[in-house]
Amino acid sequence: VAGTLAAFGLSKLRIRGHSLIENYLLTPLMVPGVVLAIGLYSVFLQYGLLGTFAGFVLAHTALALPLVILNVGTSIQGLDSRLELAAASLGANRVTTFFRVTLPLIAPGVVAGAVFAFVTSFDEVIVSLFIQSPGLQTLPVKIYRSVTQDTDPTVAAVAVLVTVLSVVIIGIAQSLTARKRKARS
Repeated sequence: VAGTLAAFGLSKLRIRGHSLIENYLLTPLMVPGVVLAIGLYSVFLQYGLLGTFAGFVLAHTALALPLVILNVGTSIQGLDSRLELAAASLGANRVTTFFRVTLPLIAPGVVAGAVFAFVTSFDEVIVSLFIQSPGLQTLPVKIYRSVTQDTDPTVAAVAVLVTVLSVVIIGIAQSLTARKRKARS
């Protein structure tokens, strides 16, 4: 939701610092994971967010936000603005226009962004290692610990399940996109 709103806001924003704001939001893509993890660790240490659920949510949101912004932003660029103007000329307010015209048209970008955000967040081990607590660990961290410390076949079973789950999610996203394309034509 935050990434979609940010992409929508960036597409409508016409101020002097537009590119600076956009580059700031896309910074986590350009910064190495270890550097980002150390930065998040120091900030979270100051604010007491280490090992908390809120800390994990904030860290993974910071990692996934750029991917959603890029995908949704690309969809918004391909959107014909005349459709929004037509809805407004027929009496729709901005909120109605967004939910009835804009959002359905950019839905493939939103879905792609959500899938990429999920996969990136699920795959992130470095940041999770830095901000974890003994009581709060992500599944990838547990897998990493098991691979580096134990020789347990459950890791292989979990890896297969994660791979199958990822393929199923991507397949669902592709089939939904194909249905939307068929419905439009």
